[in-house]
Amino acid sequence: MALWCEQAWLAEGWRNNVRLGLDNGRISSIEIGVDAAPGDERHAILLPALPDLHSHAFQRGMAGLAECAGTGDDSFWTWREVMYRFVDRLDPEGMHAIAALAYAEMLESGFARVGEFHYLHHDPEGRPYGSVATMAQAIAAAAGETGIALTLLPVFYAHSGFGGAAPTHGQRRFVNDLDGFAALLDGCRDAVSGLDDAVVGVAPHSLRAATAGELAEVTAMAAGAPIHIHIAEQLPEVEACLAWSGARPVEWLYDHADVGADWCLVHATHISEGERRAIVGSGAVVGLCPITEANLGDGLFPAREFLAEGGRFGVGSDSNVEIDAAAELRLLEYGQRLSHRGRNLLASGAGQSTGASLYRGALTGGGQALGRPSAGLGVGEAADIVSLKADDPTFAGRSGDAILDSWIFGGAARLVDCVWRGGVKRVAGGRHVAREAIDARYRAAVGALLA
Repeated sequence: MALWCEQAWLAEGWRNNVRLGLDNGRISSIEIGVDAAPGDERHAILLPALPDLHSHAFQRGMAGLAECAGTGDDSFWTWREVMYRFVDRLDPEGMHAIAALAYAEMLESGFARVGEFHYLHHDPEGRPYGSVATMAQAIAAAAGETGIALTLLPVFYAHSGFGGAAPTHGQRRFVNDLDGFAALLDGCRDAVSGLDDAVVGVAPHSLRAATAGELAEVTAMAAGAPIHIHIAEQLPEVEACLAWSGARPVEWLYDHADVGADWCLVHATHISEGERRAIVGSGAVVGLCPITEANLGDGLFPAREFLAEGGRFGVGSDSNVEIDAAAELRLLEYGQRLSHRGRNLLASGAGQSTGASLYRGALTGGGQALGRPSAGLGVGEAADIVSLKADDPTFAGRSGDAILDSWIFGGAARLVDCVWRGGVKRVAGGRHVAREAIDARYRAAVGALLA
């Protein structure tokens, strides 16, 4: 099959009158400056789809449930207690239903691959299911149903605090020892074996949840696949790490692990200048989740300085309180504007488009972090493609990078028309092709969960 468009953002930049040949899930040919051929599917604007490098799919079901003020100061830590209560009754069927909705919404917003940071493993009593990867199987089923590409990141979680503190009752469904995690990892690989182009990495949850010895053993299990870790998200986490070790979290990690381009440091919000430069020098990707970080009151990552030094980043939807690829990029820039009281702070240079700079950075960094590097729309690349609604007033008179700037800063997910993953159209007219059935199952599952 072939797609023809008036404008396409190819790996080398914007081109007009472009014809993309698709074969076996990849872009097999690109013709520039040509007319559409009979049978071609015609569009106005085509772009590469983005990767969503950090998701906890089940948290889509609790969006809005933690927005009531408590008796004291609310924070990430009080939000976490709400999350613990939400998962108390969640079963595999509920996991499937919630993940399917989250993944459909990701596709509708312009994401085509998700990094699922999966830590809800066991039954409500904290016992392993008959198959230790039962919950991972539910995630894989949701990915298969929606068509999103999956990088599954099973999480090692053994402790509640630095130094190997015993896990709490609220964490009972997350916890494994090293042998249990090895079995889980094997089960996850089996769970995704029937999916197209799936990747399985590993995710030590955080320095709070794994000792130094456990961190070394878990990362060795990656065998070259992606390694993701939450780190330095909250100031109390930094303070606790200093009290325990005398070092800041990222500083400690670089002193005790061989961090390289296969690593993704999720959040890394509160870092020193030396830690920032260590991340840049290692080639690791920072996983930024601006909507969730704002929702939780985490703080702002020093993105302006990090990108100026050549740092690599991607974006993720994390808690899935709102799923919108363009909105993540917009809030990333706006956070820096508020912090530095300036504009266009993350553009790659004078005269460069901020939207294009953000999009290109998230595309390349996110692909690296999820084990599927991408240069965008090019021959041999995955046919993960977004078309935009060019008839929307937002795009009136726009061409080239102004399209990206207008989508990111003047629109949102509503401007997405179609999305192809692996050459298969999963979104048409802004709506996932299976949305009706996914919505119905989600309503039933979450209604029962919250009854």
